[in-house]
Amino acid sequence: MQKDISELHTFVICAYKESPYLEKCIQSLKKQEYKSRILLTTGTPNDYISGIAEKYGIEMYVNEGESGIANDWNFGLQSAKTELITLAHQDDLYLPGYSRGIVELYEKAKNPILLFTDYCELRGSRKVLKNKLLRIKRLMLFPLRFSPFWNSRFVRRRILSFGSAICCPAVTMVKSKIPIPLFQDNMKSNIDWQAWEELSRRKGAFAYAPEPLMMHRIHQESTTSGLLENNMRKQEDLLVFRKFWPKPIALLIEKLYQSSEKSNRL
Repeated sequence: MQKDISELHTFVICAYKESPYLEKCIQSLKKQEYKSRILLTTGTPNDYISGIAEKYGIEMYVNEGESGIANDWNFGLQSAKTELITLAHQDDLYLPGYSRGIVELYEKAKNPILLFTDYCELRGSRKVLKNKLLRIKRLMLFPLRFSPFWNSRFVRRRILSFGSAICCPAVTMVKSKIPIPLFQDNMKSNIDWQAWEELSRRKGAFAYAPEPLMMHRIHQESTTSGLLENNMRKQEDLLVFRKFWPKPIALLIEKLYQSSEKSNRL
């Protein structure tokens, strides 16, 4: 029997153009063990998106301001009224225990800011639990397996200083603990990492569940795959590394980081 947490938690699906994976994402949210509220927001309204929203009885909100990843995500945060908000990426899938895992973290954490789980990759129909990139990220996040470290600003800043270990679609934000707008419109790929860096300076918890409870789809049309191909990601990575390190050290870490991210290419 589903537990209703719709007054506490909202999945906000940020829909863009006509993704062939949108409906599967919605179906995965409908199958959650804990029933959350589901909203759909978009800066590119069309009959395809509105038709799917109508089919599944989901409220749809249109961003009539300036569109773009950061602006659409900020609009999604503004549209949700609950304390816990997950920006669900339209191409990804959420395992049935995701919302339950998030609520358990929320109840356990002291003054939580972010709640997030481990993830696996989805390549076509193949579920990938282990590869070089996933192993590196899990190693980086290892200290957060232990709840006493959740409130340590030193620990989470050291983690983020070596790369974007926190998977954006696996994150649930505590609305009263974050600024809105949260995301800056100055990047294409590292908008989330930049936001986590800003939040890492604040008092409160980054609570982590090491169980993979969502699947992040890797495909040729994704923003990350495209940026890796045109080298823009390298410039953005260096910009974030400079928030933690002097330029010579940031350049060295960026080279190592680029090597680890090659597994994100198809």
